[in-house]
Amino acid sequence: MIWDDGLEGPAREMAADAHSPLRVVAGPGTGKTFALMRRVARLLAEGTKPERLLVSTFTRTAAADLQKELQKLGVAGIEDVPAETLHALCFRILQRREVLTLTGRSPRPLLDFEQRFLLEDLKTTVGGVRKASKAVKAFAAAWARLQHEQPGWPERPEDRVFQKVLSAWLVFHEAMLIGEVVPETLRYLRENPLAPEHGLQEHVLVDEYQDLNRAEQVLLDLLSTNATLTVGGDEDQSIYSFKHAHPQGIAQFDRNHASAVTHTLQECRRCPRLVTELANRLISNNTERQPRALRPHPDNPLGEVLVVQWPSVDVEASGLAEFIKRRITSGAVAAGQVLVLTPRRQFGYAIRDALVARSTPAHSFFQEEALEGDPKHLEASEAQQAFTLLTLLAHPNDRVALRAWCGFGSPSLNTGAWTRLRDHCRKTGDAPRAALDRLDRGELVLPNTGALLARYPALKVALARVEELRGTALIDALFPEAAPWAEPIRSALDEPSQYPTARKLHGALVSAITQPELPTDVDYVRIMSLHKSKGLTAGLVVVAGCMEGLIPTWDDDSTPQEIAATLEEQRRLFYVAMTRPRRTLVLSSVTRLPIALA
Repeated sequence: MIWDDGLEGPAREMAADAHSPLRVVAGPGTGKTFALMRRVARLLAEGTKPERLLVSTFTRTAAADLQKELQKLGVAGIEDVPAETLHALCFRILQRREVLTLTGRSPRPLLDFEQRFLLEDLKTTVGGVRKASKAVKAFAAAWARLQHEQPGWPERPEDRVFQKVLSAWLVFHEAMLIGEVVPETLRYLRENPLAPEHGLQEHVLVDEYQDLNRAEQVLLDLLSTNATLTVGGDEDQSIYSFKHAHPQGIAQFDRNHASAVTHTLQECRRCPRLVTELANRLISNNTERQPRALRPHPDNPLGEVLVVQWPSVDVEASGLAEFIKRRITSGAVAAGQVLVLTPRRQFGYAIRDALVARSTPAHSFFQEEALEGDPKHLEASEAQQAFTLLTLLAHPNDRVALRAWCGFGSPSLNTGAWTRLRDHCRKTGDAPRAALDRLDRGELVLPNTGALLARYPALKVALARVEELRGTALIDALFPEAAPWAEPIRSALDEPSQYPTARKLHGALVSAITQPELPTDVDYVRIMSLHKSKGLTAGLVVVAGCMEGLIPTWDDDSTPQEIAATLEEQRRLFYVAMTRPRRTLVLSSVTRLPIALA
């Protein structure tokens, strides 16, 4: 096909513009991604080799959709164009043996629940777990907390102290924060100006630029030093401030790229006119944004918005399930064109179960919450313990998993005892597993480490119970079908025969939990969080749990300035959710919550 077939107006102008850097400011449903893909097709048609192009976006789902849309274009070589997340690119760079040697790091990712043990071990450095958590997030953003800050070495004395102890913990445990792969890759490229990665690309194209923090933006600038740079995004859909991504990233792109040219796409071809009007009214309440609005395409339907309220979560689930079933049965919408968004998985599970009870196919996608729980209580961390056991079955010397196992069930997560073991290992060169074996056999004595010995024998018994199991038998032993806590983990897995070994099973779960990929062409109702809906669209969209404290939500101990900033982001999140439908939007709330959920 010719790259501009059927392309007209601002979208064609953007795809044809050879200028660099180039910014595309585009609201939801305005065809930004479509135009970016046509720009790729033009570059290929002009002779650019596929491997010299890099197309990057924020999530695996978006990356998979980019690959799919690229291949639909039917341009020669299009299937060989790399389209991936920035994190996947960084992992690929860091996993090269010579890069790991230069950085002295291991790319083993630290999962969210495992990070709780790190925070407990480091909390005395900054005065508590909450402060340690904030410091870890700033570290993963290369200490560039704000858009105007330059990522690199920390400037505050307290940040420098924290980075020293944090780095020591990560190096000893042979692990890396998931968010750290970007600043670690940034450090590698800065310190190695002749590294081959500097000259691989001729053209770099970035979608969802508003989701990137300052470190990620600078990394892309480095990768495009000898290449053209095209970025697309929308400040009104910036919803990742927890990783220090700010709407100013796309809004102020021209300040950091003085010669940048901007194209604007404002005509929404997705949302009904009524939804577009409501979305504009909502987001106009944000003061820190450019004054622009979506314009509905003249052919868009009026659409419908239904606002409903129920006395309880159970009644809400039953009512919404009945409504969805009737819409599907009447032929008004297909099951695969129904999207249910909730602020908490409990709402989603209730709606899913109510749909299934009515013979309506439905799947929930809350894998990121699959390993939630309190590791200080054994009965509240069963999923975490089972996953940790799987990790040690797949990787017997995994130090992070060993640290977690030895801490489960303790009010202090056995921080003191583990620190003494760690000090011993650093002095002697012993591996933690080997030192624990010697302690267990009585060949080594370390004062005040009895808490570790109370946990370690149970690990050996548990491993012996599952070490010969494979496939379905291993999954059932670790994550029993009848256990409610195991359901989110089991739902993340495909056919059990795909996991013939513990390592295969472990790798699949790590990918599903840390970088979930949401299917788009389905024949069932999809249920997920508001954050996950970014990039998706459906005929009927239901947003459940719309009540203050959930949507919007903020920390009670926040300052007025922090609350104001949080409310602006919560509006952007709600804006993302309500601009998913092509015809019908349902906003649902309840008047009462169970005390445990409240």
